[in-house]
Amino acid sequence: MVRVGTDGRDTTTHPSDRSSREWCEEAVTRLNAGRPESALEAAKNAADREPGAEWPYRLISLAHERLGRDADALPAAERAVELSRGSWPARLRLAAVLRRVPGRWQEAVEHAVLAGKFAPEQPGPAVMLGDLALLRGEHLRAARSYRAALALDPDDPQARVNLGLALLRWDPPRAHHDPAWPVGPRETGRARRALEVWSRQVRLLLAVATAAVAACALLLGWGAQARLGGFAVLALLVPLTVRQARRVAVWSYAKAMLRRDPWLGGSVVSAALAVPAFAAWLLLGAVPALPRAFDPVWAGLAGYVVLSWPALAGVRALAETWRGRPLPALAETLPARAAERSARRNAGVLLWIVLGRTWSVLVTLVAGALVVEPRAVVAAVAVPYPLVRAYLRARGHGDRALAVASALVVLGAVACAAGGLLGQAWRAGLGALLAAAAVFAGRALLAWWRGGPGPWRSSMLMCDLPMGAEPSVPLDSDVRQTFSYARSIVLSYGDALGPRVAGAVATVTSAGELRLIAETEAWQAIEDDPRVAVFAADPLQRRFWVEVRGVAQADSDVLWVTPKQVLVGEFPGRHQRR
Repeated sequence: MVRVGTDGRDTTTHPSDRSSREWCEEAVTRLNAGRPESALEAAKNAADREPGAEWPYRLISLAHERLGRDADALPAAERAVELSRGSWPARLRLAAVLRRVPGRWQEAVEHAVLAGKFAPEQPGPAVMLGDLALLRGEHLRAARSYRAALALDPDDPQARVNLGLALLRWDPPRAHHDPAWPVGPRETGRARRALEVWSRQVRLLLAVATAAVAACALLLGWGAQARLGGFAVLALLVPLTVRQARRVAVWSYAKAMLRRDPWLGGSVVSAALAVPAFAAWLLLGAVPALPRAFDPVWAGLAGYVVLSWPALAGVRALAETWRGRPLPALAETLPARAAERSARRNAGVLLWIVLGRTWSVLVTLVAGALVVEPRAVVAAVAVPYPLVRAYLRARGHGDRALAVASALVVLGAVACAAGGLLGQAWRAGLGALLAAAAVFAGRALLAWWRGGPGPWRSSMLMCDLPMGAEPSVPLDSDVRQTFSYARSIVLSYGDALGPRVAGAVATVTSAGELRLIAETEAWQAIEDDPRVAVFAADPLQRRFWVEVRGVAQADSDVLWVTPKQVLVGEFPGRHQRR
């Protein structure tokens, strides 16, 4: 960066002449520009110039995190906390890293709680606590934390977007994995993949075998041979099961995985039940003279083996459509669209979910009216109202397929209502609803073909902005001089009875923290509420006073105060009497 003075001479600052704080500012600029490698170099330069400062180490950790190096980000974040235990950004940075380290989830929660205790006026700690809860599927707790953050900063985009996910009861991509487990997501991911592949192979193999056996027995008269083939299929399941079971290295977590991911559990249980159902179906078919009372049982077993897979998929699609509260989630997400890209994607998916709910209600209402009372379908005209209102609020989403499908649903509702009153337009209404379903299927197929986000909730993204880059509060030379030469220093803290003061002796460390020796009665109150203020007056400049507001942490017989705000001023004197 070249700087030119007013006289035209080059006043460029040579990199070797930059201070640690200037290098930190440069690192933040490079991070914001999407250059983490360059930002890492700048942050290391800052740490080299001032090894006792914690801000450079936070930026080193953040740069490593941006580069996907969590193992390298952790030591730097821990070093920042060691250097400044009362720094809320350092605690927040460490919590952000620890949440991705297996077995250290509880530590991440503790550091986030401490950050909130150190800086209750900041929304960041509440957002972090909400993220930690959301990643574990604790939606109510996450919503409370995000609302607390928004009470402090209504424009916080991360709290807005993730609150919408909490209201929708969204699950992260690794829904089977509890981030608090000491085992890593890769191990549980391999186990989940093995269980999923096993259940898919078993259900598909048995469904095809059932259809083949039935066709050979009923159409070709090869009943005995077909049943032998069916038993051969059962024997084939043994090596298939053993092969997939060997890939599950964390059997102790399998039960908890199935409980956390109910759709994975339903798939595995459905496949496990399909095996005895298929065997019972073959045995019943082998009985030469079976009473007719067993016909429903025989047909039901075959139907379960063949139809359990599509039935489970249909139940899942319906449950995913009706899970959560998409309209309040959309209301929270829309204000963040301008600042966060994930908000724009999530808003589009939320509109598809509202559309799916509207479509399913219309189809149910029309089908019931056709069976019971056709004129009751006039109520269909009011069903699309939430969809229309949500669509108008979210104008500019850019999804043409969504616009076409929404128009078809509204047209279908109006046409069906007209058909109930006039006895006409039924076909047009039903055709519009079927066309809306076709548009959705086409949009989903296109997303699958391109590998892009589709119109389903699994395409929604959690907003995860970098945390812990806030600058530290420096103590300039005048403030350091004041504490170095002050004859009396006062520590102000609060306890159950209100504000209290105590005398103290203070020094300033090279890292810019205050080192206090204070009365013992202040220590217990500071453990409960670490926010303190330290006052001092400069005896050399008699009118000059300093107030440092910060966070106090006890270490042996010394209190370390991390500055959060520095106030300076002058006492009234003769020069101010006029």
